[in-house]
Amino acid sequence: MKKDLPDHQDFLALLQKATRGKLKIYTGPVAGVGKTYRMLEEAHALKKHGADVVLAFVETHGRKKLEELLKGLELIPRKKYDYKGVALEEMDVDAVLKRKPQIAIVDEVAHTNTPLCRNSKRYQDIIELLKAGINVICAFNIQHLESLSDIVKKFTNVTIYETIPDSFLKHADQVINVDLGVEDIIDRLQSGQIYGAEKITLALENFFKEENLIKLRELALREVAEAIEQGGYYIPKKEALKDAIFASHQLMVCFLPERWSQRTMLKKASRLAGRLSKEWFVVYAETSEDAPEQIDLEKQRYLFSDIQFAKDLGAHIIHLKTENRINGWLDFAKKESISQLIIGRPETSWWREAFGLDILNSLLKQSKELDVFIMSYHKEEIKGNR
Repeated sequence: MKKDLPDHQDFLALLQKATRGKLKIYTGPVAGVGKTYRMLEEAHALKKHGADVVLAFVETHGRKKLEELLKGLELIPRKKYDYKGVALEEMDVDAVLKRKPQIAIVDEVAHTNTPLCRNSKRYQDIIELLKAGINVICAFNIQHLESLSDIVKKFTNVTIYETIPDSFLKHADQVINVDLGVEDIIDRLQSGQIYGAEKITLALENFFKEENLIKLRELALREVAEAIEQGGYYIPKKEALKDAIFASHQLMVCFLPERWSQRTMLKKASRLAGRLSKEWFVVYAETSEDAPEQIDLEKQRYLFSDIQFAKDLGAHIIHLKTENRINGWLDFAKKESISQLIIGRPETSWWREAFGLDILNSLLKQSKELDVFIMSYHKEEIKGNR
């Protein structure tokens, strides 16, 4: 039987085959389970085996064990900014690109950069490094995945403001779940290994409640299992859709312009695609009523925002122009061998519903050979960028 290789040897084997930057992610249920510790341990192991490793950005939060592990590793100095009179420090992407190490270690992936940076989010900095051929090992907590933010809020009552698109996780070459038992997490918190003394009681009464930790551990385990199963599969932009994806990997959202954000529905679609291990499309079939000079301005605003949001979640965006919306959807589904459709429950007049003339009933009548998922969604306003 083949003996399992240590984490750092697995990653070294990947690097030897690499033609682009490889991405390895350490994730876990909450802060303090040991993600950064494991990253730094791996950095030392890789360096010992001759790899050129730098710390592009690491946050120790004053934890002594982490600060000890920084010793002996090359640290890229942070870039300093003065934004509206406030001194801020960010990862110096240009310095990392100029140094061009074999491997860069990056912490706090969900972080939002200062507006003075060229990339608004740190995960975008990482993508820039990968495109330059630099391999990256990084870490973040599972609740920062965009499609999980609403789920986490429901059972913790905590809003997750800093998020990462699901596509970032799906495109990783390796994903490691750093798990720790609920009792051990609470022990670490109470002993001051996660937060300072002034934050411990508040954390225990809120996000770090035992029932929350159980659910967060389950989410982390499930997400990593799905990421491993999907194997980082993606469609290269230049490859024909029908040649890149097989019929068993097809799921399509029939997207309608509405006067509210449909992010909740798109998150559900993303979750379903993940559960079924399917690639997914968001197909906007534009009719003459949707032309820029005709469409309601509020609908147009949400249309552009939601399509970008779906793209961030990992959807493949298709924009069609057609005289009949349903025909446009069904023609595309047939062409690409798509067998499963998703549509949000649209708002329509009572008389159209009574006579079966609304778009949902019409789609159901014309798509009898397809599976159709009808999803509810909450009408919501977009409250800035996250």
